[in-house]
Amino acid sequence: MPVLQWSLLFLLSLLLSLFFLLIHLPGALLLGSMIVGIIFSMRGISLHPPRCTFLAAQAILGCMIAQNLTGSILTTLAAHWPMVIVILLTTLISSAVIGWLLVRYSNLPGNTGAWGSSPGGAAAMVAMAQDYGADIRLVAFMQYLRVLLVVGAAALVTRLVMGDQAQTVNQQIVWFPPLSVNLLSTILLAAVAGTAGRLLRIPSGVMLLPMLAGALLNAGGVMVIELPEWLLAIAYMAIGWQIGLGFDKQIFFMALRPLPQILLSIFSLMAICAAMAWGLAHYMQIDFLTAYLATSPGGVDSVAVIAAGSHADMALIMAMQTLRLFSILLTGPAVARFISAHAPKNSSS
Repeated sequence: MPVLQWSLLFLLSLLLSLFFLLIHLPGALLLGSMIVGIIFSMRGISLHPPRCTFLAAQAILGCMIAQNLTGSILTTLAAHWPMVIVILLTTLISSAVIGWLLVRYSNLPGNTGAWGSSPGGAAAMVAMAQDYGADIRLVAFMQYLRVLLVVGAAALVTRLVMGDQAQTVNQQIVWFPPLSVNLLSTILLAAVAGTAGRLLRIPSGVMLLPMLAGALLNAGGVMVIELPEWLLAIAYMAIGWQIGLGFDKQIFFMALRPLPQILLSIFSLMAICAAMAWGLAHYMQIDFLTAYLATSPGGVDSVAVIAAGSHADMALIMAMQTLRLFSILLTGPAVARFISAHAPKNSSS
């Protein structure tokens, strides 16, 4: 029965998340719910979270990010614009080359690799892939797998870099602060701006519009954004379930043959981005954790959750991630179409 399955999903997600909190793993609630969701999917338990729940979670995340965005971050990006451009271009070119190699030499059918290798813009890629002959089920699998690996790596790197500081961050959490007018105004902002982003069909607008509107209102002193930990926890779990339950047992077995090639492509892009993070940390004189999360290839909302559980510079991370997302949404479909037309399959593959 769905009610029992949802109850079990919630209980197991909560228990695993609490365990991750005890060992001071950043993004514990996201990772716990995501892993349990994957287990449910792989056991053939088909649960589909209401779309509105995921959208509400994204809007809440947008408000959380807005708390950390200030005008000074624009000055920082402007001062280092050559490095920012290099990172964006390197990410785009690297993913394009990987996509070309997947189409040309992998066991993936047709031009699936061109659409599945995009480091972001998953919804847009899946939506358009079928019109160009790609298997949208495998495209979705590749995108979900990329997000899963990126989130796992980001959480691991954050834990290794922070060390004992992770315990300090967890100890500072106050789960149930007194309710206030600021909370009501924040929820109203998330609802109005998130709905506007949805109706205007802005890519990732449900998260980006509350983020931008909240940053302006918060910086201008019009309102104070307040998000208690219990509300953020609900949002984190909703996003984790959206990722975990998105895996499909049938598609997983279909993807077993090209899985090594898919994994190699994802790890290659992650390695390239990690190398860029090292360069960014030295060039801008910032900590490696901030640089790593800022250059992480995909999963803007997931990276935001991981960053929130650390001492990293959230403003710089989200500014870089937002620029990456916009650049991929603008160029990704055109690049995928170009690869599809100019990277014919090897007849021997």
